[in-house]
Amino acid sequence: MTHFSGATPKRLSHDHGHHHDHSGVFHTHAPEGQMKRAFFWTVIILIVEVCGGLISHSLALLSDAGHVLTDLFALGLSWYALTQAKKPATERMTYGYHRSGILAALINGMTLLVITVIILVEAYQRFLHPTPIQPYWMIGPAAIGLGINLYLGFGMKGHDNLNVRSAVLHMLGDAAASAGVIVAALLIAITHRDFFDPLLSVLIALLIAFGAWRIVGQTVSILMEGTPRGIETDAVVTALRHIPSVEDVHDVHIWSITSGRNALSCHVVLDGSLTIAESQSILRTMEHELEHFGIQHVTIQTEDGSHPHEATVLCAEATERSHGHG
Repeated sequence: MTHFSGATPKRLSHDHGHHHDHSGVFHTHAPEGQMKRAFFWTVIILIVEVCGGLISHSLALLSDAGHVLTDLFALGLSWYALTQAKKPATERMTYGYHRSGILAALINGMTLLVITVIILVEAYQRFLHPTPIQPYWMIGPAAIGLGINLYLGFGMKGHDNLNVRSAVLHMLGDAAASAGVIVAALLIAITHRDFFDPLLSVLIALLIAFGAWRIVGQTVSILMEGTPRGIETDAVVTALRHIPSVEDVHDVHIWSITSGRNALSCHVVLDGSLTIAESQSILRTMEHELEHFGIQHVTIQTEDGSHPHEATVLCAEATERSHGHG
């Protein structure tokens, strides 16, 4: 949807117009049914791995169960967020509820970082005070977790929604951890050295932390309304300035409403003698150019050269009166 300030307001485009994938634009369609199914399958994995970890005394398997517990939390939040995102915009929530998915992804990432610390502390204690392991009781539960998580994770892997990606990361990370548990169990059975169990726990913790940090970084960037990944502000401004009749561009803001919904607001200086119809034609050209950058929601304020402002791209303040966007 595009807004044009300075001329007769007119709806000229919509989010489902021409989409270009030059900047890795995320799609907002999400597998709610798959998320629901994944939630209940993950309950089964948790029960199996907790039982197996207690019987085998394996920290690696219990660590994986701890990861599965965060999976449940992640999937529950993601499921809820996907439902909330379908709500229409209101007078109080003019962007709708799309940010609920970003909040869910942020909480998912933070819980993963917390569980990482817990695993590392417990692994350290196991290195100091080794616990006898029953390796054969580790293999069955880990194999069940591996199979289910691979099935669920790859089933949703094609979706680029950040909230869904965070949930998929949980599942694929847990699948990798389950595979590691199986390998550790075999090594313990062959060598009779129990230190493979806490060693694997450390590797699982690092795997979790790596993925969680990336998710947290992306969500914080969106919540801080940073420029979306893959979009260069200078390139956007240069492209707009090269459009015929555009004399200058300033007061540019580029951000994401949520993953897959990028927005831009700016001031554009045009020849003051242009008619509204001519300005609309220029607007359509700007819209099309911005679509190439993956920017769909655009608000443009037009001005002529006499409008008081400072010639800065990122922030312009009027010399006689202030103006801006919230």
